[in-house]
Amino acid sequence: MSNESIIAAAHAALATVSDPELHRPLPDLGMVESVHFSTGVISVKILLTISGCPMRDRLQSDVVTALSSIDGVTSIELEFGTMNEEQRNNVKKLLRGGREKFIPFAQPDSLTRVLGIASGKGGVGKSSVTVNLAVTAAAKGLKVGILDADVYGHSIPRLMGILDRRPTAIDQTFIPVENFGVKVVSMEMFKPERADPIVYRGPLLHRVLEQLLSDAYWGDLDLLLLDLPPGTGDIAISLGQLIPGSEILVVTTPQVAAAEVSERAGRVAHQLKQHILGVVENMSDSACPSCGEPISIFGSGGGEATAERLSALVGAEVPLLAKIPFDIALREGGDQGMPISLAAPDSAAAQGFAQLLEKLMIRPKSIVGIPLTLHT
Repeated sequence: MSNESIIAAAHAALATVSDPELHRPLPDLGMVESVHFSTGVISVKILLTISGCPMRDRLQSDVVTALSSIDGVTSIELEFGTMNEEQRNNVKKLLRGGREKFIPFAQPDSLTRVLGIASGKGGVGKSSVTVNLAVTAAAKGLKVGILDADVYGHSIPRLMGILDRRPTAIDQTFIPVENFGVKVVSMEMFKPERADPIVYRGPLLHRVLEQLLSDAYWGDLDLLLLDLPPGTGDIAISLGQLIPGSEILVVTTPQVAAAEVSERAGRVAHQLKQHILGVVENMSDSACPSCGEPISIFGSGGGEATAERLSALVGAEVPLLAKIPFDIALREGGDQGMPISLAAPDSAAAQGFAQLLEKLMIRPKSIVGIPLTLHT
């Protein structure tokens, strides 16, 4: 092969390598600055978006693997540089489709389903439901993201096994942290120290949610889950305003007192004209390890009561979509950063999340307001 042919083959090989975080081919992002070949040695210079890129080693391995398959190449010299401001601006424009900063999920052409996981009170396992539902969907091949919108009580990073990991920032755009095939953004990632509290007043919370939605490069998602704070405050209202097409999943426990409070989260969604998908009863009956009989640790009937009251409120059926049994392994998996849906996929709890996902993915018969993928 001639030198020109080998250089052309190198460019073609580099086009098969994608940035590990941006998931775009290196040439499209302007990351390939130069390619030279002489007497068996191919020299390539790759421009990183930032000098301390955490994915440099992964990128180096992928580039070397791609170039090693070219006939006539006996040695590879790989050099890394850093983009200048203009080059980074070009990357940001590419990621945003040439538009200024915006919330992609609020656009009319968005095909991402946005689900807010809500509850009236804390302690019902809302974050555990969010995480296990997300990893279950990702394991099925869906492109999934989680926004930890519980600004004061954020727990998603621990549950997802990404403590102390921070997003890569390209000026005012940042790349969500990814694990188990799920992209994650949380306020915890932006604090100087994990133990630092968030002490924002109410008016700031709307702006925080808006920034987390618009400044992150989420890519093309099939499903975005928002772990909402408990109660009926600013964040719940802001979600309905920022993403009017968002849907709500209400989480409760079997305890009647918890169900009465969780119902209020559904009432707020109804007032904001959000579609209430249904109710999830967490910490439901579990089997006795000795005799196999069901044990109602947290009472019974809460899920049915919440679904019944919300159905009466909406004037249409709000189903009880799933009962997730109480399982100590679910709690242990959260503490260890390994969701039970991955650690024990055959467990009753994991099967409950799989059935929940299956029901959520079935659209109602009406297609009013649902974006259609039409090509003309």
